[in-house]
Amino acid sequence: MKKEDSNFFEKVYEIVAIIPEGKVATYGQISLMLGNPYASRAVGYAMHGAPPERNLPCHRVVNKEGRLAPGNIFGGENIQREELEKEGITFLENGCIDMEKHLWRFHTP
Repeated sequence: MKKEDSNFFEKVYEIVAIIPEGKVATYGQISLMLGNPYASRAVGYAMHGAPPERNLPCHRVVNKEGRLAPGNIFGGENIQREELEKEGITFLENGCIDMEKHLWRFHTP
């Protein structure tokens, strides 16, 4: 991994660490917060490589439609959904998160 990649990943992890319980953020939202609206795929790579010892709430990062990660990412198809439901996240009939209700709207002080 290049130094710029590790710096980008570190910034992603800093944002993910502050996503509040009961809220979700999108890959695109995080990339936009980092000043690079076209880096959502890189945010996904960062999530895939997140160090377990950091105990980041990676389950709170979803795609813009509220779809969950593929089953292999969290060790099983329903793991991410179960974690989110424990936090009060609700799902629509199509299986996607109710983004209107649960999208994290980060505001700077």
